[in-house]
Amino acid sequence: MSEVTEVIETAAEAVEEKAEAAEASAKEVVTEAEAAVKEQAEEVKEAVTEKAEEAQESMADYAAELEASLSKGEPTSDPVWARFEELLNSREPIKVTIDSAVKGGVVAFVDGVRAFIPASKLANGYVENLEEYKGKEVEAMVITAEEAGKKLVLSVRDVLRKKSAEAKAARAAILAECVEGAVMEGTVDSLMDYGAFIKLDNGASGLLHVSQISYKRVEKPADVLNKGDRITVKIIGVKDGKISLSKKALEEAPARRERAPRERKEGEDRPRRDRREREEVFNYKETGKASTSVGDLLKGLKLD
Repeated sequence: MSEVTEVIETAAEAVEEKAEAAEASAKEVVTEAEAAVKEQAEEVKEAVTEKAEEAQESMADYAAELEASLSKGEPTSDPVWARFEELLNSREPIKVTIDSAVKGGVVAFVDGVRAFIPASKLANGYVENLEEYKGKEVEAMVITAEEAGKKLVLSVRDVLRKKSAEAKAARAAILAECVEGAVMEGTVDSLMDYGAFIKLDNGASGLLHVSQISYKRVEKPADVLNKGDRITVKIIGVKDGKISLSKKALEEAPARRERAPRERKEGEDRPRRDRREREEVFNYKETGKASTSVGDLLKGLKLD
C-alpha cells in the first residue's frame, strides 16, 4: 500500500507542476498579446494623426490656391472673348457698323473680331437687299460667343423686340394713369382750329377740344392758348386709345337762368348739348393729321 500511495503522490505532484507551468505560460502569452495589441494601437494612432495633419495641410494649401485664383478672376486666354461671354449673359446691346454683306447675312467687327449677323436676325421683317445695310450703324445683341471656334453671332432683331416689349410696358403703365376723372398737368404741344393737343407730364398726349377750353365762347384755341403754355386739365374720357381733356371742367360754372327742366326721352342719360360736345371731342372732322391715340403719340417717346 505504501508503494501505491507513493506513486499516486508522485503523479499528483507531476500534474500540479505541469498545471502551474501551463498557467505561467498562459499568463506570459496573454501579457505578450496585450503588449503587441497596445503597440499596434499606438502605431495606428500615430498613422491616423499623421494622415490628419497631412490632410489639413493639403486643405490649407488648396484654400490658399483657390483664393489666389479667384482674386485674379476666371482664367481666360483672351479678355476680348471674356467680354463677349459677359455680353451674351447680360443681353446688353452694343453698337456696331455693318462692314459688308455676305451670303446669308452681313459682317461687322467688334473689338477686331469678325461677327456675323444672319439676314433673319437683321430686322423684324424680311430683308431683301443686304447691300443696303453696308456702312449702317445698328444696335445688336450677342447671341453666340464660342472662343474655341472663333464664332461670334449677333442679332439686331432681338434688340428691336426687347425695345418693343419695353415700350409696350411703358405705354401700358401710362394708360393705367389716364383714367376718367384724373386731374393732370401738361404743356400745350400744338394748336389746331378744333382744339389743342396737350402733352401730359406722364408722357401721354390728349386733345383739349375747343368746346372744353372755357365756359366762355372760344372761337379758336390760339385766341387763348400758346404753344408751350403750362396747363391743368381733367381727363373726361378715354376711348379707343384717344384721351379727351377738359379745362372747363375745373372751372366754376357760371350762374344760369332758371328754366323749366326739359323732359328727357327714354334712355337719354345726359343733356343733348353735353352729348354733342362729347361726340365732337372724339369725332372731330379735320382734314389735317390729328390723333390722340396713345400708341401714335408715343412713337417718338424715348424710354430710359
